[in-house]
Amino acid sequence: MFVFAAFVLALVAVVQWRATAREATAARMYPPQGRIIDIDGTPVHVLVAGSGPDLVLIHGASGNVRDWTFDLVDRLSGRYRVIMVDRPGLGWTGRLPGKSGAWNTAHESPMEQAELLQKAVEIIGVDNPVVVGHSFGGAVAMAWALGKPDDTAAVVMLAAVSNPWPGDLGWTYTVVGTAAGGALLVPLASAFVPPSYVDSSVESIFAPQPAPDGYAHHVGAALVLRCESMRANAQQVNYLRPHIVKMSARYGTLGMPFEIVHGDADTIVPLSVHSEPLSRQIAGARLTVLQGVGHMPHHSDPDAVIAAIDRATARAGLR
Repeated sequence: MFVFAAFVLALVAVVQWRATAREATAARMYPPQGRIIDIDGTPVHVLVAGSGPDLVLIHGASGNVRDWTFDLVDRLSGRYRVIMVDRPGLGWTGRLPGKSGAWNTAHESPMEQAELLQKAVEIIGVDNPVVVGHSFGGAVAMAWALGKPDDTAAVVMLAAVSNPWPGDLGWTYTVVGTAAGGALLVPLASAFVPPSYVDSSVESIFAPQPAPDGYAHHVGAALVLRCESMRANAQQVNYLRPHIVKMSARYGTLGMPFEIVHGDADTIVPLSVHSEPLSRQIAGARLTVLQGVGHMPHHSDPDAVIAAIDRATARAGLR
């Protein structure tokens, strides 16, 4: 028994040491690119580029602002003030009070995330922005619009989560989103997940298109392998559906311009489950379907995405 206990303690120590070392390396390689704004004790990472009408970009699951800085922001910053924000627990934004911890299953709802990010951008003078949400970020964009309908100029949804989906999300989110999974499995994954797994995961997100050369390195995939980020991501995704059910019942109240862009080859957030229904739920919403495009339209067809942003801005009377 003593030998077994000693082995377990040694294993825990090795896992903790390796996970901590990898987190330190990730932090050193991918430091904050923008400004850290304190919102009632929660740090929020905000990156601003360019000038023009305010455009807020909200990233998806397992992401951070670097997804936007790979290419898209350079295409937009000549005509917009682009405000990119890390969502809670991801990138360099902290978690809300009471949400963190190894054995905690508390999560930040889309409404809570939207409220936190709204407070942060208000400090830098953002008012009545066009809000762009990709994937999970679309749920936060919807919450943003529902929470501040009079102060949201327009919404652009990119391969975005908006409606309840059938079935479950797979064992990974189900298990890691639990208290035991977050406490026991997350440190193991953080310590030992190989780079090859990260690369294959990135490729699967872009499929059927290949990931752009250098994307995985630029986006800082190692940041999401930090223990608290893995827990935040899994918990937020695992418990998202009930929030979507409640939110979707209110979509018909929204009157701002909506532009929706979605690839018909997206198997992660299917077009038929999310964007097609959303285009019918909101009066005047415009749906652009990209043939053969997967889950990353802002990389696979940036011209179509920029055209949608330009239309939303014009429809809102900002240009």
